[in-house]
Amino acid sequence: MLIRETPLFIDGPCGQLEALYLDVADARGAVLICHPNPVQGGTMLNKVVSTLQRTARDAGYVTLRFNYRGVGQSAGSHDMGAGEVDDAEVVATWLREKHPQLPLVLMGFSFGGFVATSLAGRLEAKGVELQQLFMIAPAVMRLTEQFPLPERVKLTIIQPDSDEVVVPQLVYDWSDALSRPHELLKVAECGHFFHGKLTDLKDLLLPRLSN
Repeated sequence: MLIRETPLFIDGPCGQLEALYLDVADARGAVLICHPNPVQGGTMLNKVVSTLQRTARDAGYVTLRFNYRGVGQSAGSHDMGAGEVDDAEVVATWLREKHPQLPLVLMGFSFGGFVATSLAGRLEAKGVELQQLFMIAPAVMRLTEQFPLPERVKLTIIQPDSDEVVVPQLVYDWSDALSRPHELLKVAECGHFFHGKLTDLKDLLLPRLSN
């Protein structure tokens, strides 16, 4: 049976935010997915984001992906920083209120890795417990002191070793500097957008979502 996401709009800080939502029966959790750099054409329909959504669906999770302000049919204009984290927080609140009994998982690709990680830090500071955080080829250079990092959530970083957008060594150095436990997975012979490697990405995610 083909399961389709439901298009909807969520009231955001700058107006409506366009989203795609999938409910599943007997869900094990809820996953919020943050998309890559909007200035460089990133949207919730990005193929890596779509792979994250399908993998979470196949693992039995409710999923929600959305467009930041100024992307697609979302109102407002790009902020390229705290504004997108504000958008993500509103969407996360919507998802948590929709499924208060389900643990929350955050995923972010590229710029979305920065957004998801910043959101995780913000939610933890407010007492929200998260199940997992997945940073995919994350834009760690954006994670300045302005954006406190999460300390408790189970963290997995997945980094292509031939990334042409985010310098892999920056991610490796960022990982090495983290004092908290986490997992770093390097994907060999893989570029930023996982061309020809989306199946490998799914194979890394699925068991970590299913445990």
